[in-house]
Amino acid sequence: MAETIELPQVEDTLDFGRKLGEMVRPGDLILLAGPLGAGKTVVAKGIAAGLGVHGRVSSPTFIIAREHQAGDRGIPLVHVDAYRLGGDLTELDDLDLDTELVDAVVVIEWGEGAAERLSEDHLLIRLDRRPDDSRVATLEPHGNWTDRRIG
Repeated sequence: MAETIELPQVEDTLDFGRKLGEMVRPGDLILLAGPLGAGKTVVAKGIAAGLGVHGRVSSPTFIIAREHQAGDRGIPLVHVDAYRLGGDLTELDDLDLDTELVDAVVVIEWGEGAAERLSEDHLLIRLDRRPDDSRVATLEPHGNWTDRRIG
């Protein structure tokens, strides 16, 4: 069942990601969808902050995937940007993300429609940016995510 969360300010988007990062577990897969500027990378930064991982989090557009070493919680983050794959998702398979899904949290921007096959247990977050610059997140939990309180 989808849940909608209002995110009036950029700080709210970051805080939403941080709270999500505080509750994720090793092996979690989160897919971030939405147009350019919707806040996908901001949510990923928040997740990283909640996990306490090391290293600056930015959009990995030009390298496709970036792994951030585990921090205090002991869970690394793999941040993927599938935008440049342009629908050629064989490259997604080449990243060997199913291996990462054992110990790390994997966050994939632009992965909707393809990355779901990595795990039936995933959270799809659709972000939309309104004309007033506020954002709305629609959460679609799948598999073991349906038993968790997210928002």
